[in-house]
Amino acid sequence: MEEPWSENPMLRPRIRSVVLNIAVGTGGESLQKAAQVLEELTGQKPSFRKAKRTIKDFGIRKGMPIAVMVTLRGKKAEEILNRVAEAVKRTIKASSFDRFGNFAFGIKEHIDIPGMKYKAEIGVYGMDVIVSLERPGGRVARRRIKRSRIPLRHRLTKEEGIIYAQKYLNFKVVG
Repeated sequence: MEEPWSENPMLRPRIRSVVLNIAVGTGGESLQKAAQVLEELTGQKPSFRKAKRTIKDFGIRKGMPIAVMVTLRGKKAEEILNRVAEAVKRTIKASSFDRFGNFAFGIKEHIDIPGMKYKAEIGVYGMDVIVSLERPGGRVARRRIKRSRIPLRHRLTKEEGIIYAQKYLNFKVVG
């Protein structure tokens, strides 16, 4: 596949952010342990996420902390993405990509990540990894002053996201 951005460097995609999320479903000690896993993996203090609504069957109340997440950007995002990619053997499904080239995958056990050791007092946690891609100039849609829309012709497509993941991130995209 030929990369559509070979002539114009402003069309070449880059990693905007990598988000690691562990949804425990309950608060308390297990949520603290999940936060400890993310902090050990990334070196950043994780953010706690609260339930949006009450679900009586699961014993979840609105506003109760049920998940932890970390957002990584820049070089740190690339380093962590390379580490967690080894846990899934650098293979992701084509259906994991959305229409703007972003993709996500899950890791069943955090001990599959190279460098992470099993600790009996913590246990084993699975996590979601969400990778957001953008072209240079994407900040225009997020900045505070003179915010503007990015036209569809400048946004990434699913096919371009797949090409980027295969060529630059060394992922194997199946199905």
